[in-house]
Amino acid sequence: MPAPAIKICGLSTPGTLDAAISARADYAGFVFYPPSPRNVAPRDAAVLGARAAGRIGRVGLFVDAADALIAEAVTAAGLDALQLHGEETPERAAQLRAHFALPVWKAIPVAAAGDVERAVRYVGAADLILFDAKTPKGTLPGGMGVVFDWLLLGEWRDRAPWGLAGGLGPDNVAEAARLTGAPLVDTSSGVETAPGVKDHARIAAFCAAARAV
Repeated sequence: MPAPAIKICGLSTPGTLDAAISARADYAGFVFYPPSPRNVAPRDAAVLGARAAGRIGRVGLFVDAADALIAEAVTAAGLDALQLHGEETPERAAQLRAHFALPVWKAIPVAAAGDVERAVRYVGAADLILFDAKTPKGTLPGGMGVVFDWLLLGEWRDRAPWGLAGGLGPDNVAEAARLTGAPLVDTSSGVETAPGVKDHARIAAFCAAARAV
């Protein structure tokens, strides 16, 4: 099977962005959600976006965000795609794709088979479905290092473009990719030493492991 595309999410400094680029990741994820320890302000996003331009895909992560916030982030970072990580409906996903003329990725939190089936609603409204682990109520919607049962994705593979997230790190990404056939793998906390603190060596190790599938 071909190696999956790689996304390193929650990058917030020039050094960690450079580490992802040096490790040949395909996408850099910038978080625009103030409660997250990985949140980036528009001024910082502009620096990161300019540094990433032409070197790596720029994906902005939003949680039930208003159009104004998304527009500010798109302009500042020069985003190449929008990742929706909240309760956005298929109609909202389609609206944002049309309004900003950018691909939309929709994260679907998974804990049981019914959660995977829920993703069917977004086929045609989103350009990519990102299956992520469902986090406990009252916590952040992602970046918590939680893993779900990858076998739940067995019936999905050919329905629409998709990716895998949730607790992936250098030690398990190759197994996850082999087991699921994921076309894209996404990590955040799996390459950190503390919430929001990315580790250059872990970024390199994650990318190497993902490509070794």
